Amino acid sequence: MAKRQKKQLSSVEIRSFGPGANLFFNIFLAIFAVSCIFPFLFIIVISFTRESDLVQYGYQLWPKHWSFGAYQYLQSFSGQFLQSLGVTIFITVVGTCLNTLFSATYGYAISRKDFTYRRFFTVFALISLLFTPGMVPTYLVVTRMLHLSDNIWALILPGAFGVYNVLIMRTFYLTQVPDSIVESARIDGASELLIFRKIVIPLAIPGIATISLFSALGFWNDWFNGMLYITSDSKVPLQYLLVRIQSNIDILAKSAQQSSTIGAAVAAIPSEGTRMAMVVLSTLPIALTYPFFQKYFVRGMTIGGVKE
Repeated sequence: MAKRQKKQLSSVEIRSFGPGANLFFNIFLAIFAVSCIFPFLFIIVISFTRESDLVQYGYQLWPKHWSFGAYQYLQSFSGQFLQSLGVTIFITVVGTCLNTLFSATYGYAISRKDFTYRRFFTVFALISLLFTPGMVPTYLVVTRMLHLSDNIWALILPGAFGVYNVLIMRTFYLTQVPDSIVESARIDGASELLIFRKIVIPLAIPGIATISLFSALGFWNDWFNGMLYITSDSKVPLQYLLVRIQSNIDILAKSAQQSSTIGAAVAAIPSEGTRMAMVVLSTLPIALTYPFFQKYFVRGMTIGGVKE
């Protein structure tokens, strides 16, 4: 009897601290969310600040004079910018689809305990993750063996398969897809492809959404492959275009120290605002995709199941 009363008292005490704990964690998460959003909002404000105010007063949360000078300067590259944006969207969409397809199917294969070569392909994936070939061998394979120099597929195929995403999907299949569901479908005569398409994929939507987001971020932010493999302006991705614009501004700034004529031209360029505007233009489109992925992270974690 005493033990039962003690348990009841402890449960009452836990309930009494429940609302306070929830309030604390809500405030903590709100502060953390603001700390994550604030830098991006600050960058947007700086991109709309007059260049002379940035030089005279530094960075301010509320500038003395608002200006579209940085975006007007980038507008001079509008033709190339829109073309590079289209290239980046194509690379991101196609590359993400391929990476998700290969990672999901490979991860499902090595997650099945009845797959004969499961251990071999798992070790093969781990070895390729631990021992990367390096930049020079990859460059030779892409340009010499695959003949993809100055080809848009050179920006897609090197990232079309990700071992890290494979391991994520393998773990997800092992923990979230019950073997009894797969076995019951096999007893009913379903093929492996039908099981994967009709049963496994609906249960694995949260995992697929996660690796899709990782892949999309990787393809969207990639500029190094564009520098290595692309020479035509019509195939330059957006990130590499912004890197080139920034490099041109830096070169003009160094040349301005030696020539007064160039110095006057450089003074008219809103260099600081342009840097921030480039960050906004390169980050905002991919940031807008987060709400579409978020619903899959929250929903579907307990979809399906086997009741005993």
